[in-house]
Amino acid sequence: MCFHKKRSVCFVAAVLLSTVSVAAAEDGFRPLFNGNDLGGWVPVNTAPSTWSVRDGMIICSGKPTGELRTERMYQNFIMEVEWRHMKTRGNAGIFVWADDITARGQPFHRSIEVQVLENAYGNSGGHTVHGDIFPIHGAKMTPINGRGGSRAFPTEFRSKPSPEWNHYRIVCDDGNISLAVNGKVVTRGQEASPRKGYICLESEGGVVHYRNMRIKELPPTPLEAGQVAIANRGYRCLYTGVDFSGWRATEGWRSQNWQFRFDGKPDAADKSLQTAESFGDFGFIFDVRVSGETKPCTVQLRGSAAGAVAIAPSLYKDALVLKGRNWNRFAGELRGDRLSLNLNGKPIFISKNLDGVPANGPLKIVPSGPINFANVYVRDLAKR
Repeated sequence: MCFHKKRSVCFVAAVLLSTVSVAAAEDGFRPLFNGNDLGGWVPVNTAPSTWSVRDGMIICSGKPTGELRTERMYQNFIMEVEWRHMKTRGNAGIFVWADDITARGQPFHRSIEVQVLENAYGNSGGHTVHGDIFPIHGAKMTPINGRGGSRAFPTEFRSKPSPEWNHYRIVCDDGNISLAVNGKVVTRGQEASPRKGYICLESEGGVVHYRNMRIKELPPTPLEAGQVAIANRGYRCLYTGVDFSGWRATEGWRSQNWQFRFDGKPDAADKSLQTAESFGDFGFIFDVRVSGETKPCTVQLRGSAAGAVAIAPSLYKDALVLKGRNWNRFAGELRGDRLSLNLNGKPIFISKNLDGVPANGPLKIVPSGPINFANVYVRDLAKR
């Protein structure tokens, strides 16, 4: 090819690339997934094996139950994504306007969920094959085409079975949400709260593939108190949901999906579970299930009895939940030898002096009988 022809080809290619770039800019969408890695996304309460990238797809193993969320929050936007389940009766979801971490006693966030079910899952009456939109764990939404509750149901079924691809277009604008499945709007809700937060992909047992994920942000609208989800506080989860990686477990501890349990013999010499990692000044959250029959247990901060948070049915009057949904959330900060603690959002004490607590050490759980834990998060206060 002569020089002039080469130059002409290069010129034409440049024009085409420029045209594509202009079209993309006018379209207003940008990738929500870069196609190469999980940059821009944060594993919340799952294992390194849960989420991977291959051939331009985010691949979810389905184990454990948990989420992958965006690094940043979104308010008004249009999100498009293609998804497919790789086994029948697969279950997953897309959460919008979510908090930074999971809700108390749950593997899921407070958010609005857009259901992603494989067709063979079946219409139970409580949920449909695909496309339900509903608030979970403290979020609110008024459904359009509801059945007396807060869940919005699709007006028709348009999803394709495994392993075919499906296209979702989710529009979130000023508390209104709509879902188009394979090109047609079928589900809508309104008056949602929160209406600004993170976007999450849900892992719930089935292998799911996601691709061609993109987002177009819409102009912001006024927000009232309570309409913004909890922003990133710097927490990271210490439990993978698949095993005790990062922990030193004694006999009797069992990994059970998103929660873990001690069910060992009460006369065992050592019943403890402790992190391999040590902590100095740190914030913590852990959820524990407590009933009237729960035997006393301590969570030792920095691995010391001097820094023990006691758990027993007789403690924390008016704050500890013993019946019904009896998960309890302990949250606190240990700075130097001063501990602040709250339980289910209620202050227990502020800046309590802990004589003899070491400057550094692991998080250690010492039970005296069967007990369940979940959602163990920490954050480094030295960086704050």
